[in-house]
Amino acid sequence: MPNPGCRSTVGPVSPLPENHEPFRIAVTDDELADLRHRLRRTRWSGFIEGAGWRYGTDPEYLRELVAYWSETFDWRREERRLNAFPHFRSVVDGLRVHYIHRKADGGGLPVLVLHGWPGSFVQMLDLLPLLAAPAEHGGVPADAFDVVVGSLPGFGFSEASAAPGMTETRMARVFHELMSRVLGYERYAVRGSDFGASVAEALAARYPEAVVGIHLSGTTPRADNPPVDPGPEIRRYIDDVARWRSAEVGYGAIQATKPQSLAASLNDSPAGLAAWIVEKFRRWSDCGGVVERRFTKDQLLTNISVYWFTQSIGSSMRLYCESDYRQDAEWRVPTAHLMSSKDMFPTPREWVERFSRVDRWTAVERGGHFIEWEEPLLVAEDMRAFFRSLR
Repeated sequence: MPNPGCRSTVGPVSPLPENHEPFRIAVTDDELADLRHRLRRTRWSGFIEGAGWRYGTDPEYLRELVAYWSETFDWRREERRLNAFPHFRSVVDGLRVHYIHRKADGGGLPVLVLHGWPGSFVQMLDLLPLLAAPAEHGGVPADAFDVVVGSLPGFGFSEASAAPGMTETRMARVFHELMSRVLGYERYAVRGSDFGASVAEALAARYPEAVVGIHLSGTTPRADNPPVDPGPEIRRYIDDVARWRSAEVGYGAIQATKPQSLAASLNDSPAGLAAWIVEKFRRWSDCGGVVERRFTKDQLLTNISVYWFTQSIGSSMRLYCESDYRQDAEWRVPTAHLMSSKDMFPTPREWVERFSRVDRWTAVERGGHFIEWEEPLLVAEDMRAFFRSLR
């Protein structure tokens, strides 16, 4: 248990709480050699010349990416860069949970930042200094945050549950325990996108006495219980959802029903893993169909390598099976939405207000589903503005 004297609503937690162990990423030379061996021995599938991304990941781009991963990508350089951040792991609810804990100079509002699939903590690293040291990035010291970037259980360096039931609600319990019991924060904010947004909502619903407010991004292909006579914006949204479900959600149906079947191949083939993940970064980001307009090969492969070295693709996909997200959930915690029209498809405020509290709505025209990585300053500025009055 942490020292009760460490508890505070803002500022650094000192001394170091018990069960708050520093962690370093340390991939072995044997693991690196095994990866290169597998990449060089990839057994390529046949494909239709010139089809591009029509049938999924472009085979020609995949060959280029795999060759770069095998011959040029420098994991050791990326490992050093990642380890420059203060990583920790703590046992929470029986699981070893990985997180980065960057304290603001002089103290700040604690904020828990959560990713989704197929992202990872890597997605949040450009956002982190903008929150912890705003004065160095166009902001003011009073807007500083103590930042905790969490890896969802079963993702990256956070341990996967060996039993069923690792839902967003269970994850909310894990992260509340981390923020309150381990780190000693009585009150904290939450920022989340994709599954991270679902966990943020669960935190708001279950722990309103602790959660100052939640800041969300991301649209989802849900159009449950539409109104009998929808207006034009909601009608367009429902039509977009129908088109998306028809063309894009095959991956989700597999992951929600047979993730273990898929995991057997993706956990064994780095080329297969790259194909499965990179297609989502191309399709879901604001890249205009050219993934490297938004992400370099090094960025893409750092995220993919985290999945590979931790062998977490199977447990990450399992969340689609386990999900207990409820669109009709209610909470009384102040809620902000940063919504980009360049996400999967535009989502109108009128629709979101049917199932979510909306205290602040910011519509933007850039940044996609990985907006923290694509437009970190935009996210940071909106977070600063929203939480300023809640400190």
